Amino acid sequence: MKRITPPMRFAIMFVCMTISAVAQTPPASPILSSKSIYQVDGDWSDDGGKPFKIESLRGKPVVLVMFFTRCELACPLMLGELQTLRAALPAGVRDATRFVLVSMDVARDDANSLRAYRQRNKLDGENWILLRGTHESVTDLAMLLGLKFKQDTRGQFAHSNLITVLNKEGEIVRQRSGVQEEKAPVIKAVIDAAR
Repeated sequence: MKRITPPMRFAIMFVCMTISAVAQTPPASPILSSKSIYQVDGDWSDDGGKPFKIESLRGKPVVLVMFFTRCELACPLMLGELQTLRAALPAGVRDATRFVLVSMDVARDDANSLRAYRQRNKLDGENWILLRGTHESVTDLAMLLGLKFKQDTRGQFAHSNLITVLNKEGEIVRQRSGVQEEKAPVIKAVIDAAR
């Protein structure tokens, strides 16, 4: 029987420690697909004024709308659509889904405006996320969504009325244009995205 020499003992210990370290290292998160809007993160903050990473939504289904707090026409209707959609979801899906409102009014919709909008419309809980970003971030997101907007001389925005459903990886699985359109396909898309 061969005796284990100090160099062999050291080699065995090194191999055991390496195997133990590898076993304890958490797996790297999978790379986002080329279709994920989370690849273009941008500079965002929430209605609490805290920095927000869009990729932090990963792992949850998301219903996303671009809006602005001073909107006089379409945005109140869109918010009503979101609230109706949320109420129509099964409880488990409703609790897992994030409803994200992104302001296109980078000049006026600061954290205080977004917070007041949240309170005024009773958007309670972590399911509702209100975001603002830089002009570049907002423009990039709008382009990825296929949403068009333009500010007029009164400070109002002419914009597409688009509800976007994202799966857990941030890929667009359904978009609905217009207000008061059929809700069933959007509800089904959210339920499917939650699986």
